[in-house]
Amino acid sequence: MLNCDTALLNAKQMAQADQLTVASGISGNALMENAGRPVALAIQQRWTPRPVLVLCGPGSNGGDGFVAARRLAEADWPVRVALLVPRDSLRGEAAHHASLWRGAVEPLTPTALDGAELIIDAIFGAGLSRPLTGVALQTLAAAAERRLTIVAVDVPSGLMGDTGVNVGAVPCVLTVTCFRKKPGHLMQPGRSLCGELVVADIGTPGSVFEQVKPDTFENDPRLWADALPQLQGAGNKYTRGHALAWGGWPTTGAARMAARAAARLGVGLTTVAVSEQALPVYAAALTSVMVSPVARPEDLGQLLADRRYTGLLIGPGAGIGPDTRARVLAMLKADRATVLDADALSTFKGDPQTLFKAIAGKSNPACVLTPHEGEFKRLFEGVVDLQADKLARARAAARASGAVVLLKGSDTVIAAPDGGAIVNANAPPTLATAGAGDVLSGMVLGLLAQGMDAFLAAAGAVWLHGAAAARFGPGLLAEDLPDLLPSVLQSLEGTNDKAILSPAAPVPPAPGSFCTNLTRFRSS
Repeated sequence: MLNCDTALLNAKQMAQADQLTVASGISGNALMENAGRPVALAIQQRWTPRPVLVLCGPGSNGGDGFVAARRLAEADWPVRVALLVPRDSLRGEAAHHASLWRGAVEPLTPTALDGAELIIDAIFGAGLSRPLTGVALQTLAAAAERRLTIVAVDVPSGLMGDTGVNVGAVPCVLTVTCFRKKPGHLMQPGRSLCGELVVADIGTPGSVFEQVKPDTFENDPRLWADALPQLQGAGNKYTRGHALAWGGWPTTGAARMAARAAARLGVGLTTVAVSEQALPVYAAALTSVMVSPVARPEDLGQLLADRRYTGLLIGPGAGIGPDTRARVLAMLKADRATVLDADALSTFKGDPQTLFKAIAGKSNPACVLTPHEGEFKRLFEGVVDLQADKLARARAAARASGAVVLLKGSDTVIAAPDGGAIVNANAPPTLATAGAGDVLSGMVLGLLAQGMDAFLAAAGAVWLHGAAAARFGPGLLAEDLPDLLPSVLQSLEGTNDKAILSPAAPVPPAPGSFCTNLTRFRSS
């Protein structure tokens, strides 16, 4: 089930939601009051009264700032307002709320910061489409240099709400936004600039999603938990899927960790196919995971002819060269759910179309590519605009390749070929450790091999990966991650008397609701 609570709205979609809210009977003035009031409330909940300077811009963001200033002043906080434009140039709701402010209005300049301890940045919101310049840039830079406490309204001014790109923003300790998060709140560097993020209810009805059609979501179990594979009382190990991973040589740890991760996510059988010289190492290191030797190139084809293998993985430790290239193409030709990671991607540098044609030739559409930024550049250089923002690059790569693209990082993006995207925000910095990506590819394999939709499997694996790392804490090694997965899965279930992967009964969707399923965003 898709839950629109996790939708990320761009500036155009948020403006449409505001228009629909006004059309539903909430006046524009009331909507702005509802947006500014939570800013003042969030500040009062976190700090004791102190000198506040509200920096207001010329539009609705500035109007929100006037509301916050008035509300704080009514609570006996010492508040001043500095405005970027002449007061008489304000229009609409912003002019209305500026008229309710009974204090003085100063010009917005760096000197206005004198005597202030807390700054409310209400200059520009998520709709800013140009770099911050002039006194707005200078004033915010001076506030950051003085290490003043800065609270942002909607987004830090100079942060692109649709992309997370920084065009002049400074770090804030708190950002208060309305109705739904924007992509820029989660995409780096935006996420680091926002500080604590509060999403305020301003009265926008959920019915706006009958017309506002989000295509970007924050990764959350509500998106994919109902699609997790279910254990069946009458099932057996084969009904739970059989995952096959290629084991590299002489680098063996990557594939071994990937295989254990697949097994921990519930796949019934896991096999690692290895060259003969690697067999002793893998066989000595793996117990519940089986090892199958491949002496000649044609032996892999014979192995893949066994239709009981339901999911395939190649890349971790595979090596870059013609042998890996041939194995990748053989796996794609086998027409099973497939995960391509690491060397399986880099080996197609300079010839990505051969890979994309092989993906397009699959009748089984489940294919997930899991590059980090370096591998992404090697594979997609000349195919997508590498200077574009991360969301745009991931979407373009998914369209070009025909696969779900899982572009890794602290702000991992999962993109489907039809344009749907999910942004992950639960990954702790401890995941920046060797082998964590190999474990993730194995987790995707484990879910795909059990028949889960590729887009949802990628999203679920990424979230579970982050949750497992957060559960461990400092000192994390990649090899710790697979053994943390059962407790994370159990916490999703919430009880001890049900099968770990058995989801709760789905809630019937509201009639006519757009946010009821992920059909639109599946890779098939």
